[in-house]
Amino acid sequence: MSIQTDVVIIGAGPVGLFQVFELGLQGLKAEVIDALPQTGGQCTELYPDKPIFDIPAVPECTGQQLIDNLEKQIAPFSPGMHLDQTVDELQKRGENDFYVRTSIGTEFECRAVIIAAGAGSFTPVRVRLEGIEKFEDQQLFYRVRDPARHAGKDVVILGGGDSALDWAVQLAPSVKSLTLVNRTERFRAAEASVNKLYELAEAGGATILMGALKGFETTDGRLSSISLTLRDENKTEKVLPVDDLLVFFGLSPKLGPIESWGLELERKLVTINLATFETSIPGIYAIGDINTYEGKKKLILSGFHEAALAAFAIKQAFEPDKKVNLQYTTTSPLMHERLGVDADGVAVDGGGSAEAVKSQ
Repeated sequence: MSIQTDVVIIGAGPVGLFQVFELGLQGLKAEVIDALPQTGGQCTELYPDKPIFDIPAVPECTGQQLIDNLEKQIAPFSPGMHLDQTVDELQKRGENDFYVRTSIGTEFECRAVIIAAGAGSFTPVRVRLEGIEKFEDQQLFYRVRDPARHAGKDVVILGGGDSALDWAVQLAPSVKSLTLVNRTERFRAAEASVNKLYELAEAGGATILMGALKGFETTDGRLSSISLTLRDENKTEKVLPVDDLLVFFGLSPKLGPIESWGLELERKLVTINLATFETSIPGIYAIGDINTYEGKKKLILSGFHEAALAAFAIKQAFEPDKKVNLQYTTTSPLMHERLGVDADGVAVDGGGSAEAVKSQ
């Protein structure tokens, strides 16, 4: 049976989550779909522990803290979250009438669709060695979900970006041995992270090698060692014992099914009407990094602005004969009612969090 809602949002990154809030202020219900198994998009995939400094009125927060706070902010509107699935089918059946079906068969009927999918769905760049994929999520990992599971083990990290270096520094004190392998002597990470890694190596807490993965060996059906071709004059081969292999070659963005929806694209980005953020198909909107227009800046705060304007445009499209008035969460009784708070920003009748108002 299809889920009935006002708007389906494709993408549960920071901009998609804030879109829930802006729609909620307009009295509109939203369901959110994301390909990742958790909310947060790039914030939680690429820099959950890295500081962000350009969110208005928040001097500093990590990517994960930003997502946690956004989830608190949208709690009064109880959005449906449909994670670890992609949108496989999108049909426009009439004016303000869409059908959406996901990769696991979840179906929706809605009046508008908002694409907030960042640069598309992100998939890790994988190791290209035949047969090694069978160890994925057992001994081969493309992200760290539980740092404790690697404690006391021989850990090898492949990569030279922020994620590789940050995890090397964080895991080193608890593992049996840690080796970081980068293809060259140039790292794609913050200078401070590079310095920390070399300090760790000088203290004997880690080994740094320059080279490329060549092969692997197994013992009793488990990954037991990897072989490297080192980047030296002799192209020396080196074998490392390994219990866990962590690979941080980056994430590859893919538009996926979006490319087949008939939307007008420019360099694989969705073009929009700058006044409404509506795409070339009426009723489908695009906000955040997925869209393009003259002067576009790919910033989270820009995406927040786009989400607010899209919400007003959608409300107006649903009620074309009525004027959509701008109301402030500070003073509007209607906004307070929708947020579930009183005039002082205190939750009433089991309603939403006071932070939702106080943050506006």
